[in-house]
Amino acid sequence: MSNRNNQQNKQAARERLRAERERQAKKDKTRRQLVVAGSIVVVLAIAGGIGYAVTNMTNGSKNNKVSAKAWKAASDKTDYKQPANTTGDKGTTIVIGKKDAKNTLEIFEDMRCPICADFEAATGDTILKDIKDGKYKAQFTMGAFLDDNPQIAGSGSRNALSALGAALNVGPDVFLEYKKALFDKKNHPQETDDAYSDDAKLIEIAQSVKELKGNKDFDAAVEKGTYDKWALAVADNFKKAKDVTGTPTFKLNGEKLTGAGGGAPGSPQEFNSLVDAALKK
Repeated sequence: MSNRNNQQNKQAARERLRAERERQAKKDKTRRQLVVAGSIVVVLAIAGGIGYAVTNMTNGSKNNKVSAKAWKAASDKTDYKQPANTTGDKGTTIVIGKKDAKNTLEIFEDMRCPICADFEAATGDTILKDIKDGKYKAQFTMGAFLDDNPQIAGSGSRNALSALGAALNVGPDVFLEYKKALFDKKNHPQETDDAYSDDAKLIEIAQSVKELKGNKDFDAAVEKGTYDKWALAVADNFKKAKDVTGTPTFKLNGEKLTGAGGGAPGSPQEFNSLVDAALKK
């Protein structure tokens, strides 16, 4: 073989090697593009699934008053009904206790609030006893700010409040018992779970309250949203409360009861201590 042919063969081999490298590089690039594209599709699919789940969580079933549109319709109603046993403008003032009780405990709560449920479990019976004994009367201001939180948006707070209106219409003690049942650990959902947007859930829990068990008028009021517009008015009234940045919040004769942690009292003992200290002033 001549030297010239040898050089030509080497050059041809280098060309083939270069061409092979280029083809492999193109194949690798295409594979990387497909992997990236596939990953994007998976991410979008997951995001779509999450979006679908969130949409279903916030829109709910046909029987649930969960959508913003439904509650907008409730706010536009001309037929405003307030429960019995309420006072003040539009019946948004809920005061329960002996009329001659000299002291007033203001209670600010949101029915989806997990800390409110914790407090109810620890101190609820203490408050009920104090109300019964005339130590103070209780004024309830219920909010729905958790419904408006974009991370957990829904209507459970408003819907539960509307159902509480139906219970209050039956009687003040029924309101207290039903509120206790809604905050009970075995019933109360996680903060992210808008379970109380479901009328059936609210009616199911009501069966544990003697006066509401099998109460067709109560059931109808919940399902028809008789007190939906009232619930919206009560929630709006909550927004006007001064010095209330979260729930639960308590004020005795206008003085805020602040626990050692800077928030609500953390135990029945601390709550009683703060109440007694406030009453001595």
